[in-house]
Amino acid sequence: MEGPLSAPAGTGSRLRGSRCADCAVAVYPARPGCPRCGGPAEPVVLSATGTLWTWTVQRYAPKSPPYLPPAAGFTPFTVGYVELPEGVRVLAALDIAPEDAEIGMPVTVTAADGVPRATGAVA
Repeated sequence: MEGPLSAPAGTGSRLRGSRCADCAVAVYPARPGCPRCGGPAEPVVLSATGTLWTWTVQRYAPKSPPYLPPAAGFTPFTVGYVELPEGVRVLAALDIAPEDAEIGMPVTVTAADGVPRATGAVA
């Protein structure tokens, strides 16, 4: 199912954002209007690679509801913001061990159910 956080058909697992037709600002997730100037925005497929802008380890379970903990219980995970070449910062679950995460490292971002996922980019 295609939604605002998913990839459009034919783009693999790339993120779908939008770009303002008037001032060219890009945003994620896609929206019909520009948050900066209010002009109309058009859908765009965002870059698949970016730079890890910041990160942390989520060590406690989010509030429930809406979060439903898995049967095995909550497991801490890394999460961070990835800055894409379009200037957009995207929140992503990081498939990177905390000891390997480094601000400024190149990462690859993919669309997933809910929050996007990022992995260390292959050099």
